[in-house]
Amino acid sequence: MDLPRAEEMNYWKTSRTSPSTWIDRAKDQIKDIGGTVVAEAFGREEAADRAAYMLAFRIHSEDFKVVWPVLPSDDERAARRQAATMLYRDVKQRCISAQVLGARQAFFAYWVLPDGRTASQVSGPELLEVVPRLLGGRALSDGK
Repeated sequence: MDLPRAEEMNYWKTSRTSPSTWIDRAKDQIKDIGGTVVAEAFGREEAADRAAYMLAFRIHSEDFKVVWPVLPSDDERAARRQAATMLYRDVKQRCISAQVLGARQAFFAYWVLPDGRTASQVSGPELLEVVPRLLGGRALSDGK
């Protein structure tokens, strides 16, 4: 998937708050609903010219992992700030939803499956095989 340019998206140069502050705010949202942050990271793949923030956390014995890309831009500093802001806003909204709908439903795309991939990283057919077994049922391919 081709990412949009940072300048074309919300939160472009709307703040002077550092990315680390936005990440800390996201972590606070997770902690406020009873979650535990397990890891945080910023990574950059020079050869591919891409970067991302990552938060891994646990809520009620379920693991989740958010990987948020830094969008392409000629102003990487502003793009990093924008990415951290977007990650925070996404986590905040999902934390609100989690209090009503439950963590798994609110953070479903970020739910970490037994093989280490998130639900959003697997194909539809794979998901239909894995999720029922995780929930104590049978996969559709089991024939019943």
